[in-house]
Amino acid sequence: MQIVRQLGPLREALGVIRKTKRKLGLVPTMGALHAGHMHLVETAMAQCDGVVASIFVNPTQFGEGEDLDAYPRQETADAALLEGAGVDLVWTPTVDQVYPDGFATNVSVTGVSAGLCGGSRPGHFDGVATVVAKLFNQIRPDAAFFGEKDYQQLAVIRRMARDLDFTHDIVGVPTVRDADGLALSSRNAYLTPEQRGQAVALPDTMRDAAKSIAKGGDIASILDEAQAKLLASGFHNVDYFELRNAETLENMTVFAKPARLLAAAHIGSTRLIDNIAVA
Repeated sequence: MQIVRQLGPLREALGVIRKTKRKLGLVPTMGALHAGHMHLVETAMAQCDGVVASIFVNPTQFGEGEDLDAYPRQETADAALLEGAGVDLVWTPTVDQVYPDGFATNVSVTGVSAGLCGGSRPGHFDGVATVVAKLFNQIRPDAAFFGEKDYQQLAVIRRMARDLDFTHDIVGVPTVRDADGLALSSRNAYLTPEQRGQAVALPDTMRDAAKSIAKGGDIASILDEAQAKLLASGFHNVDYFELRNAETLENMTVFAKPARLLAAAHIGSTRLIDNIAVA
């Protein structure tokens, strides 16, 4: 497995790989890999002849006061996991390779980026769309794999890919969860043992709310009760707890399929997000 940090060597390495690998998959990450990331890699390995994983903590998707500096970085351990999984190449560029001196271009996706994390993290999805567009151009994959845990991010990337005529497949991969239901996240490492025990209230509350909505309950009341339950369970702030159309991410006041519950809440210093289908 090759680890590449500069664009010139990246292009050379990809040229060699493509001589023997007909379909190339890309798994973009910010590192601090866990079983959820590795499931993305496994899915890519199953669907493609070769796989490139990227590790880049993207500064433009972090807002003022967010955890850019504290975000966990463990490149040696990550590389060992990726090599063990059979990844062909790890693209871990330096910042200047992604944002060279004088960089002045921004990719902004409207519509699906509105509200939810787009409302509570202004500019976040511009940073995501810009760096993912760069990765698509740098790697030129035949398929790219993203976790459904970051559901709004996946919607933004799909919209961008359609609008900018990226022709490769955008593959959404179901969320991987711990045994108690908490979605795997690199930020779970920030939780104290007590907070980790309390955090399971997020998937539990979402599951209960989804059942109530599917049975025809009053949506506004169910969402309000869910937020109150989270605050009573140890979360100190709820950014949002909303029912949206699963395809357009438009607000939904009357239940109709496809529907998705999406939530973001803070416990201690950690902001957790999650989403589930309402069937």
